[in-house]
Amino acid sequence: MSASLVRRLASAAFALGASLSLAACGINSVPTAEENAKAKWGNVESAYQRRADLIPNLVATVKGAAASETQILTQVTEARASATSINIKTEDLSNPETFNKFQNAQNQLTQALGQLRTVVENYPQLQSQQGFRDLMDEVTGTENRINEARREYNTAVQSYNTTIRTFPDAIGAKVIYGAKPMESFKADAGADKAPKVDFGGAPAAAPANDNDAATPAAKPAAAAQ
Repeated sequence: MSASLVRRLASAAFALGASLSLAACGINSVPTAEENAKAKWGNVESAYQRRADLIPNLVATVKGAAASETQILTQVTEARASATSINIKTEDLSNPETFNKFQNAQNQLTQALGQLRTVVENYPQLQSQQGFRDLMDEVTGTENRINEARREYNTAVQSYNTTIRTFPDAIGAKVIYGAKPMESFKADAGADKAPKVDFGGAPAAAPANDNDAATPAAKPAAAAQ
């Protein structure tokens, strides 16, 4: 065997060994996990944007039949403005402060929409409108997609964070990429669940006045005497 052939074989063996070593050190796994998490984040943003796009029509529809409910309509409008004012870039996914601001703003909007649904129950004439029912179905469906997108994003982030912290991938994550853990959504006292909307039953009658509304609460006290 000639000396030149030996050198070529040695070089090939060295290149193969180097490539395997780099692969074992996260040269491929780290960016793959990172790009997957970023793609799932894109789905989250898309779902939240869809909800934000539906809200102006929802507020306008409710206002047409329940113009006196200015307080809750204003809360929904302001919560939407706050939520859409916080834009997260992919590099911000490792910034706890920015991510928490985004999540809190979106949760506040979810809560405001839940309060709006409660108010709407006092307006059966609004609930009977097909346009309103269709719009509410869209909002509820979008919130379900938000929850699913959040779950998928959290799963991808967990995989990425595990990759960059686990040997030997952690070597490449730190030395080559300077990778940082990504933030995930935290559970928040029901804010991550779409409120239930049921227009199939008998419509709730609007209270005639405060005295009528208080009458049922007074009966148990009288019975106890």
